[in-house]
Amino acid sequence: MDNLLSIVTFIPALAAAILAIFLRGEDAAAQRNAKWLALIATSVTFLISLFILAEFDPSNTGFQYVEEADWLLGMKYKMGVDGISVLFVMLTTFMMPLVIAASWKVDSRVKEYMIAFLLLETLMLGVFMALDLVLFYLFFEAGLIPMFLIIGIWGGKNRIYASFKFFLYTLLGSVLMLVAIVAMFADAGTTDIPTLMTHVFDSESFSVLGIHVVGGMQTLMFLAFFASFAVKMPMWPVHTWLPDAHVQAPTAGSVVLAAILLKMGGYGFLRFSLPMFPVGADVLTPLVLWMSAIAIVYTSLVALVQDDMKKLIAYSSVAHMGYVTMGIFAANQQGIDGAIFQMLSHGFISGALFLCVGVIYDRMHTREIDAYGGLVNRMPAYALIFMFFTMANVGLPGTSGFIGEFLVLVGIFQVNTWVAAVAASGVILSAAYALWLYRRVVFGDLIKESLKSITDMTSREKAIFAPLVVMTLLLGVYPALITDIIGPSVEALIHNYDLALADGSSVGTVAASH
Repeated sequence: MDNLLSIVTFIPALAAAILAIFLRGEDAAAQRNAKWLALIATSVTFLISLFILAEFDPSNTGFQYVEEADWLLGMKYKMGVDGISVLFVMLTTFMMPLVIAASWKVDSRVKEYMIAFLLLETLMLGVFMALDLVLFYLFFEAGLIPMFLIIGIWGGKNRIYASFKFFLYTLLGSVLMLVAIVAMFADAGTTDIPTLMTHVFDSESFSVLGIHVVGGMQTLMFLAFFASFAVKMPMWPVHTWLPDAHVQAPTAGSVVLAAILLKMGGYGFLRFSLPMFPVGADVLTPLVLWMSAIAIVYTSLVALVQDDMKKLIAYSSVAHMGYVTMGIFAANQQGIDGAIFQMLSHGFISGALFLCVGVIYDRMHTREIDAYGGLVNRMPAYALIFMFFTMANVGLPGTSGFIGEFLVLVGIFQVNTWVAAVAASGVILSAAYALWLYRRVVFGDLIKESLKSITDMTSREKAIFAPLVVMTLLLGVYPALITDIIGPSVEALIHNYDLALADGSSVGTVAASH
């Protein structure tokens, strides 16, 4: 099918336009129509995206389904997917119908709510498919706007503060990336991503204001991109926007934020930082590895003292993203395979955990851990599902959470045993905060009067969790579903990275070793 990527990308935007133009009123019928149109549009998008996966050839390490058209001032509208990006496209299209279904009880400004989520899906898909640097930047930045509105309009009582903090943090990081994009265009004369991946940027060291810059322009460009992607991940110490955003966002907003938006940072590292600035990446790898290790331990300890369920899971997300950055910058097959696996697995598991919080928040309208206790007596189905995803989040063997962390630790052990040892302690800490949360919410006697009439999960809620349970188990027992697709592309990425460092660029390795 021609233009398959564009069709998948813009179906949600088309549905948003139909909602905006044709749907009028705020009565119950109009709200129901808005929800159904959004659910149908996201479901159709997922079904069509399955054709991308069906015809995808993992052994071809280049870009597939490439679409190209002249666009603006010599720039091109160019889309394509490879083994690294195709699964992020699938994750996005898979999660969005579940997100819409989880929003079924929203009753204020429903049309605008659905439009925001539909536009957000188009922009997220565009990030993973864009093969032009300017096009990527536009999708990457425009995604801020719907998320900003989702938090700011449908969020909690501190939503304005959280939405502006989210917007300003991510925008400031991206301004530096824009400067680097202009510098790359000036140097290479193109914004075509596949061409830039083979272009050699200057890595001659120089001094500026008395500071010796090892790796030259590559290091500076790497830092500019790093500023944007590190905030998006988010990495310690620029992670503070995330807990606020999660706590104030509506349930569906938290799910999208955790499952998909955070993955843009990791995808950016794989698509730009390693292939385009290998010397810069090599120079700064020790710094990134220790930042990741600190993030895992520090945010796990912070999670232990939280009294808000969403905040605890948000800090858990930062810790899990620490494994991702660690795996990526290990720059070996196990590390990068593990990082991608961890991102996809975290999409299912953390999305499900935020949905678990949403289920009881819908009933009790509080996220305070102390407000609960003994839910297993009234909500056995909920207790079972919450336990399953808590165990997956800890990294229990047999779930997808185990595979990603294990591969990352194997990969990082080959590079730096001290970082590996610190990171491994995060596995123990994650068990501590996750099981502590579960025990206080679910176990014990049902003594609080307010909980004695609470009802178990509805059929709709169970149906939302079912595909997430299936994927978490399936990838846990059969990880080759992912590793077979990403393996050849990751191998090619590492081969080119090592080759670039060997080609007279060993200055970075020397600097890093000192």
